[in-house]
Amino acid sequence: MSNTASQSAKSDFILQTVGLTKEFKGFAAVQDVNLNVQRGHIHALIGPNGAGKTTVFNLLTKFLQPTRGTITFNGIDISREEPAQIARRGVIRSFQISATFPHLTVLENVRVALQRKVGNSFHFWKSEKTLNSLNDRAVELLESVDLGEYVNTVTAEMPYGRKRALEIATTLALDPELMLLDEPTQGMGHEDVDRVAELIRKVSKSRTILMVEHNLSVVETLCDRITVLQRGQILAEGPYAVVSKDPRVLEAYVGVEA
Repeated sequence: MSNTASQSAKSDFILQTVGLTKEFKGFAAVQDVNLNVQRGHIHALIGPNGAGKTTVFNLLTKFLQPTRGTITFNGIDISREEPAQIARRGVIRSFQISATFPHLTVLENVRVALQRKVGNSFHFWKSEKTLNSLNDRAVELLESVDLGEYVNTVTAEMPYGRKRALEIATTLALDPELMLLDEPTQGMGHEDVDRVAELIRKVSKSRTILMVEHNLSVVETLCDRITVLQRGQILAEGPYAVVSKDPRVLEAYVGVEA
């Protein structure tokens, strides 16, 4: 491959890690993880319990600092940046801003997120008229996640699946370039799983998504590429059709002997 082609291929990756390692008192929870997330893709991080998925997410969003290794976003080394810094760069993990306020309406929840985006999240003395200027955008975001009819509903009164849709709307309010979703369908019934999976597909059209997900039917349906972790290391990587037939994955992930 020529240098030009190599540089072009590299630019296709929005997020990369090299030798990413996190040790806790000598125990390597994550060890030498080289992750390449392609721009515009939905990329899943899967593996058995204790595989290190949550630790990787915490490293990528800087809730943990790596013991060693590098993390780059859009070619910029963010390995030592703080969570707020990388959020401003457009790397948003859903719970960072989507812990919904149960006693506010759905509209008010999204409006709070929009206030953070425009930099006046603590201006509680602002007039209602000023806050209302954000309403049009809030309604637009709610309609994009099929919550238009819930605009004035108190959040606590919504079903669980709709609350997860609201979390995605509040995440979108910060205009993320890369969304990190941590088990977005956890605890849902089939109907809600299908609805949220379709919603993820819808919002992925203009951004990249990296997700941790246990529901393999969701992974198979949505994801362009899968990375399988085992004991903090990458075991296998590729499209679902290939990874799901890998004997090592079958043994590690579902307990089937090769």
